Amino acid sequence: MEAFRVSHAVSSIPLKMWQHKVQGQRNLHPPLDKFRMLCGRKKSYFVAAVCIITLTSMVTVSYLRLQRLSHQPKVIQEGSKCRGEIANSTITPLKDNKTFIISPYFDDRESKVTRVIGIVHHEDVKQLYCWFCCQPNGKIYVSNAKIDVHSDRFGFPYGAADIVCLEPENCDPTHVSIHPFAHGNIDQLPRFEIKNRKPEPFSVDFTVCISAMFGNYNNVLQFIQSLEMYKILGAQKVVIYKNNCSHLMEKVLKFYIEEGTVEIIPWPINSHLKVSSKWHFMQDGTHIGYYGQITALNDCIYRNMQRSKFVVLNDADEIILPLKHPNWKTMMSSLQEQNPGTGIFLFENHIFPETISTPMFNISSWNTVPGVNILQHVHREPDRKDVINPRKMIVDPQKVIQTSVHSVLHAYGDSVNVPMDVALIYHCRKPLQRDLPRESLVRDTALWRYNSSLIMNVNKVLSQTIL
Repeated sequence: MEAFRVSHAVSSIPLKMWQHKVQGQRNLHPPLDKFRMLCGRKKSYFVAAVCIITLTSMVTVSYLRLQRLSHQPKVIQEGSKCRGEIANSTITPLKDNKTFIISPYFDDRESKVTRVIGIVHHEDVKQLYCWFCCQPNGKIYVSNAKIDVHSDRFGFPYGAADIVCLEPENCDPTHVSIHPFAHGNIDQLPRFEIKNRKPEPFSVDFTVCISAMFGNYNNVLQFIQSLEMYKILGAQKVVIYKNNCSHLMEKVLKFYIEEGTVEIIPWPINSHLKVSSKWHFMQDGTHIGYYGQITALNDCIYRNMQRSKFVVLNDADEIILPLKHPNWKTMMSSLQEQNPGTGIFLFENHIFPETISTPMFNISSWNTVPGVNILQHVHREPDRKDVINPRKMIVDPQKVIQTSVHSVLHAYGDSVNVPMDVALIYHCRKPLQRDLPRESLVRDTALWRYNSSLIMNVNKVLSQTIL
């Protein structure tokens, strides 16, 4: 949305003549009256400075007032029955095929708005409107949307976006439609349910968000081990944005869904855009990076904002491993006590190469299951000079406005880097430092503290799904 400038011309009419001319209008512009009374007198450097500051403040206030007025909802129709078809897909394209709606969320942390998580083309989408249908009077309100494309696009033409609309003051709409125009037939527009309308007590303490599962994912053993570690550490819910996976993995997911641990969000993003499996743009004609991971993470935060005290943002091959505490609950309680007002906690990533293994925990029944056995990988790569290890996060979702993968872009409150002696991310994957000999790696068996519970839990899942 293009900004515009507002300016006020300063009158050069003599003060007495001007006072006589506006005698009946003085109450209309009291700040302007004071400005002219001050700046119309004999000049000095001090007075000039005060005049400039005053004028700048007036211009800014006027701009903000006009900008807010331009975004106020306006009634364009009455007596409607709100008949638009309700959208049920996770990703819904608008007719321009440049805007894709994920889900709207009510957000009253600053003002009463609907915040729509979406994907847009960063240049081509310049104007959108929210259409609210208010019952029982059937009034249709149209609100000019603010389109905020997230800064972490990494060169791709499409990126995550917040489409933010002021809601009608005398209405709490349950659904919204998004349209490029302020006029049209609302019955022809898909309607989206506005989530988070009613505040509820937290149903869980920790929710893990995993995005996105793609590439016919088949790392079954490591996935089960990660899920069981999350549960041991305190997670009650794991949300997975699933593009595709193997048939065997589907059986495992079905088990966790029926158990109540896993919630699957279908993520058919490659049906709408050319996706890249890379995080940065390679000039290869793709539209969005890493299967729209950033959009999924933002949706997961808002989806769980009123359900979960904390949201854990990491991949399925990563585990935030406490080193001073037995679980996430005691760790986060300690971290919050030490860092009051902080809502974002960042943990340092450390690679445990899957190419370096130990003969310990070579469990024969696991050898037939595809995937990595994390208990056999307890050597991590050393830190590299001048290379900063990326971080993943545990956040208070109610303090997050926008997130990226390794940091939060906008939030209320502070962020803190958690020291490595408190916790680290156990990340078992292909090595980054491929040429390092085994003796150059750091032996770190912190994961083995949980081996008894982990082995028992994994065996239980395998017996009910695969073995």
